[in-house]
Amino acid sequence: MALNPKQLLQLGERWRIFNEQHPRVIDFIRDVGRNSIEPGTILELKVTETGGRTAVTNIRLTEDDVETIAVLKGLRGN
Repeated sequence: MALNPKQLLQLGERWRIFNEQHPRVIDFIRDVGRNSIEPGTILELKVTETGGRTAVTNIRLTEDDVETIAVLKGLRGN
């Protein structure tokens, strides 16, 4: 499933808004991306709902995951 140009523009706008509202998250992602992405690295995601319920999951990065992240980083044009 490919994104059409309108969807890409919407995605770019949403990313800009997210970046403006949460700059520390973007800085964190950049720092981790420069220093910590290698096979065996564990990524953990925790969500805490407003009612207090939490959900946590994690993955151990494989070489394929690292390659996928590199491709995504390349989409930025850097």
